[in-house]
Amino acid sequence: MSLYMRIVVLALVYLFNGVESSQEIMKQLSLNFGKAYDSCKKELELPNEVDTDFFNFWKEDYQLTNRLTGCAIMCMSNKLDLLDPDGKMHHGNAREFAKKHGADDSMAQQLIDILHNCEKGASPGPDGDACVQVLEISKCFKVEIHKLNWAPSMDLIMAEVLADV
Repeated sequence: MSLYMRIVVLALVYLFNGVESSQEIMKQLSLNFGKAYDSCKKELELPNEVDTDFFNFWKEDYQLTNRLTGCAIMCMSNKLDLLDPDGKMHHGNAREFAKKHGADDSMAQQLIDILHNCEKGASPGPDGDACVQVLEISKCFKVEIHKLNWAPSMDLIMAEVLADV
């Protein structure tokens, strides 16, 4: 095998492993973020439709439209100390959350940047509805993670959730 072919093969292996490890990290982030859901579901008296949104969240073609899903995400973010008092992402806490669950400095910063850009682009819903705004941020985040090919497999997430039951 020529030196050029070896370099190409090594680059492909590196890229594949980088994507695979990023998907694994996103799986861990999703699972750990989801740990606050049961508490929020009870607190907000959320209907089962919100469960469906979370079950399908990372499916690329699944459309999030339920305002209450945004409320749940906001509640979960609050419980995990990921929001500042103004309801915006707390960059330091979000970075630490990402790093605690496997992200290195570069990936943590990239996730913060994605969320920050999504936050800047999302406007509150009618009457300044923060739940609608959080839903829009979540939809944007999901799209950007799919562009990076970092979205975790829902099958793997569900297998891990069921193993914990």
